[in-house]
Amino acid sequence: MHHDYRAYGLTISSEFPLPELQSAAVGDGNADVHVSHAPIPDSELNSGRQISPFVWVNDDCFWLMVPGIARYSVRLGREIRIAPEPGIDEASVRVFLLGSALGALLFQRGYLLLHGNAIEVDGKCLVCVGPSGSGKSTLATALMQRGHRILADDVVPIDANCAAVPGFPRLKIWQDTTQKLGIDVTGKVRVRPDLNKFSLPITERFQDTPLPVRWIYMLGSSNRSGIEIEPITGMNRFRPLRDNTYRRRFMEGMALRPEHLQRCGELAGKVHMAKIIRPKAGFDIESLMDHLLADAREHG
Repeated sequence: MHHDYRAYGLTISSEFPLPELQSAAVGDGNADVHVSHAPIPDSELNSGRQISPFVWVNDDCFWLMVPGIARYSVRLGREIRIAPEPGIDEASVRVFLLGSALGALLFQRGYLLLHGNAIEVDGKCLVCVGPSGSGKSTLATALMQRGHRILADDVVPIDANCAAVPGFPRLKIWQDTTQKLGIDVTGKVRVRPDLNKFSLPITERFQDTPLPVRWIYMLGSSNRSGIEIEPITGMNRFRPLRDNTYRRRFMEGMALRPEHLQRCGELAGKVHMAKIIRPKAGFDIESLMDHLLADAREHG
């Protein structure tokens, strides 16, 4: 049985149910991407070049092996094959399908991918990037509670027009974030059975059409007492895009670095970029949002 969906501007026909995605009506054989259940033997992996302990590539294909979970093959930006391990739960298989595998497919289709969250502000797109634990998802969820729409969580594709392409209507948030923001997770699905991280449906607050990227903020923390915003100017604007590329080693392994550098340069020339630094202790989300939105509107 096939299930039809839409994500990242693509129609997807899948043999696996993908409840996180939006349903779509796709005619037989007309989907942009096909996801199937198929064996992926060692001989197939070894036909590629190994770029990390669990990743292989060649000119046409990307392979990912997640021990104890599944193997994934991503080909030509159009096909994903999955070989799950016996007895593994479907949620764990989907985590890597909707993250690393789809990310590799989007690279193959020519997108610049940022590791962050994309939020609608005044009809344009604000992207927050930063290391794990910097507060990206907390900030995106809090902005959504203020009435802003979410375009993408974790993987933010940027097209040739420097517009952010919507992902799918879901935020992944840790349990401590739900407690901080007063979100009831009763009945909500965990991202994986063994994680205190939840899949939060956001259908009513999902921005389902692309928006031009106007602002990129790097989130960070320090021992300072207040929130500070430092503009990023000149040649310094390139490095944050490179450093916050989603799964950068995938892109480099697939020999896409020249195209990536060009896209980074184009994007850097069109957006306002800044670091927003909050105190390590006493994460005041309301104050952080106030500072962020004031700076964005000043440079809108």
